Amino acid sequence: MRCQDLHQFGQKLVRRRLLEPTEDSESPTAPLNTLNLVAFGVASTLGAGMYILVGEVAMFIAGPAIVISFLVAAVSSVLSGLCYAEFGTRVSWTGSAYLYSYISVGELWAFITAWNLILSYVVVTGSVARAWSIAFDSLIGNHIFQALEGTFSPYMPYYLAKYPDFVALSLVLLLTGVLVLGARESVLVGKISTGINFLVLSFIILSGFIKGDLHNWKLTEQDYTLNTSESGDIYSLGPLGSGGFVPFDYDGILHGAALCFYSFVGFDDIVTKGEEAPNPHRSIPISIMSTVFICFLAYFGVSATLTLMVPYYQIQPDSPFPQAFVHVGWGPARYVVAVGILCFLLYRSVSRPSLHELSDAKVFQPLGFRDERGRPLTRLQSSLFPVPQLIQEMAKDGLLFRGLARTHPRTKTPIMATVSSGILAGIMALLFEFSNLVDLMSIGHLLVYSLVALFVLVLRYQPDWNLSKNEKTEDKIQMKPLVKENPLDSEPEAGSSKTLKSLWLPVSSSPTEKSAQMVYGCAFLLVLLLIILSLILAQWPSQVFSGDPVLTTVAVLLLLLITGVTVIIWRQPQDPSPLPFRVPALPVLPLVSIFVNVYLMMQTTSGTWALFGIWNAIGFLIYFGYGIRHSLAGNNHQQPPATSLHLQDS
Repeated sequence: MRCQDLHQFGQKLVRRRLLEPTEDSESPTAPLNTLNLVAFGVASTLGAGMYILVGEVAMFIAGPAIVISFLVAAVSSVLSGLCYAEFGTRVSWTGSAYLYSYISVGELWAFITAWNLILSYVVVTGSVARAWSIAFDSLIGNHIFQALEGTFSPYMPYYLAKYPDFVALSLVLLLTGVLVLGARESVLVGKISTGINFLVLSFIILSGFIKGDLHNWKLTEQDYTLNTSESGDIYSLGPLGSGGFVPFDYDGILHGAALCFYSFVGFDDIVTKGEEAPNPHRSIPISIMSTVFICFLAYFGVSATLTLMVPYYQIQPDSPFPQAFVHVGWGPARYVVAVGILCFLLYRSVSRPSLHELSDAKVFQPLGFRDERGRPLTRLQSSLFPVPQLIQEMAKDGLLFRGLARTHPRTKTPIMATVSSGILAGIMALLFEFSNLVDLMSIGHLLVYSLVALFVLVLRYQPDWNLSKNEKTEDKIQMKPLVKENPLDSEPEAGSSKTLKSLWLPVSSSPTEKSAQMVYGCAFLLVLLLIILSLILAQWPSQVFSGDPVLTTVAVLLLLLITGVTVIIWRQPQDPSPLPFRVPALPVLPLVSIFVNVYLMMQTTSGTWALFGIWNAIGFLIYFGYGIRHSLAGNNHQQPPATSLHLQDS
């Protein structure tokens, strides 16, 4: 009886949602070419990391080698983006990693994905508000910082910010109120903000070529001593490290890359437009790689400019670029750059780009933007905007409390979801340092991208799992489940020798239930091995590479095991069904993506892991205490079991 109860409990964790697109999804849209998608991706990605994060990473973590940190983060983003492209184009009209996961791999994975996406988006809102507050305070002479730190600093725990940022809190609450009221967005404001950002960015990079000094990438202890003796200005010197281009060794580069990953979040929005692209198997991967490359050039330009204009230990982390212009003797430019940055950060904190704003001139109307389906917007599209929609969707599915799905009768705003996410973002902005928020956001998104890579790896080896056009029968699409209702009823193999032989020589050229289960088990074993290897390399890198007998032996054994299990997966038959886009070099590329993402996660601080663990513990309490019993998918599973799921075609 206990085995049956355990089996039923396991079935609840992997049950999948039946999707029916809304009538709005049938609205015709103009096809989007690759250039449109790249423009949308760049506008979604460039943000606060370009103006605030650069200073802190360069001063304390990576020095001039921050440019390499951005390169590592860009590589991780490209790998994740390619996996995201295949995962998204399987069911292109869903538009959410939560829904992708729910219909493909099951409820628990969907909840984990959505719960960490909520964390990431909320932290992004809080971090941008905190960045705006920091930039504003720096512009007016740090009076807010001095007043609040003197009052609250003695009472703040060490794991929180030095002082509560009431300016950032006020900005988030104002944004929340605007969203609840269903405010409209001005096209003119969006165009002006985009133009200001482009001008400020160009001015900063050009200034670096004019006023930069390559000697600042070759600093020595003698230079540091000289600056210490002459330091009578507003700067407090940061650590020297070992000097030169890589002052904090390669650990600093990798830790910086984990933080710099924050700056690339947003490129995955491109995948949600797969159904509007006439040739998604070509345009989506090209758009993702082009977006990451363009953003990398921008981040490379501003970080190189900053470290060439100012010695890295003299950078002012709260206001790096305005103070850099003071350092090189261009005082008036400080105010121009500061005002430009403030305008851009304010717009980023209250706005997300509309794709058709970037791709369709007909959308430029006095009434405001249109959304991704060409409908006129009735609410402000903000950096906080995805959170209420996601929370409302989960509440409708029964995974979160039903009350969170309530909408305002007049504005149709998800009022409870908006207020709750706004309060959470406000608390984040009030109590945590900008760098802590960046760490927390990065670890959440890295986890989501790692899950997506895992899902791509597993789904490719499942039998007949696709949503291709040739499977349409009238208005339905059939989709076989990842695991059949009664997998224990399958015929047993002749013996263990036949099972071992099938690891290298599969009995079928197309996926079977047996091969699918084998890949499923091997994939999760690989994830466990990659986590252990990443932990060892992150915590004891010098001992591993210097030949420590224990750690080096363990690392080599892990690599051998990883290689062997990867070969086993590679030998299994893949689903030959056509997809709009297929990740190349399977299973290697998704595994490399998972390894890079997990390794970057290991670079974050223990405090960040503690917060991350608390957040996910709260999520599991909600799911196992409420969601698993109230899930609509659970109600569907109370009906007679079916051998296939049915989706209405969009």
